[in-house]
Amino acid sequence: MDGSTKRSLTIVSPSETNLASTVLDQEQQTLLLTSANPGAGTSTSAMALANQLASMSNGQVLLVDASQSTNNLSQQLGLHRQRGFRDLLFNHDSPPVLEDCILHLPSLPFHMLPNGRQLRSQERLNPERLRPLLKELADQYRFVVIDGDAIYSANDTLVLGTLVDGVVLVVRAEDTRWEVAQAAAQRLTQAGAKMVGSVFNARKYYMPKWLYRNL
Repeated sequence: MDGSTKRSLTIVSPSETNLASTVLDQEQQTLLLTSANPGAGTSTSAMALANQLASMSNGQVLLVDASQSTNNLSQQLGLHRQRGFRDLLFNHDSPPVLEDCILHLPSLPFHMLPNGRQLRSQERLNPERLRPLLKELADQYRFVVIDGDAIYSANDTLVLGTLVDGVVLVVRAEDTRWEVAQAAAQRLTQAGAKMVGSVFNARKYYMPKWLYRNL
């Protein structure tokens, strides 16, 4: 579907992330980005990773908005009225086909799957429904990056984490306590998720950034 009339977001890379190279080396395909608590910059990091993968890989990249936040990517991009991720999972009356939910925004180098119109659905993510959808996405895209909710704000995040190839934990500098981040990572691994890396987001530099790189 053509989303040329929709708004765009400026892609801002999170601080000091080489995740794209790590993912390419490990041949991960479906990736979930999450954080311990809301406000860590998960959506910004997901956009940045999708952008990096689109520029570094040969195949197409899809960014999936799986967040139920009131300020998720679909809201920010003006796509909240488009069918998407949750319609594919929970619209039992007239389920859409995947091709009708994928958006091609000219301002972005990757494709987008919005959260969908079923935003207020009380249904929980079900592995039996989710697993076939993730497989379908992986069959069509070289990389699938999923923007998920924070671990301690949504139980669905653990379900997603156990079904993707890898999970990336976003940590906000000088905001997320390391004990909380460590507990969140442990919760993911205990649930069966595979941790592949982390993003240290919104880092503050107290000397020129080029000097940090040469230390």
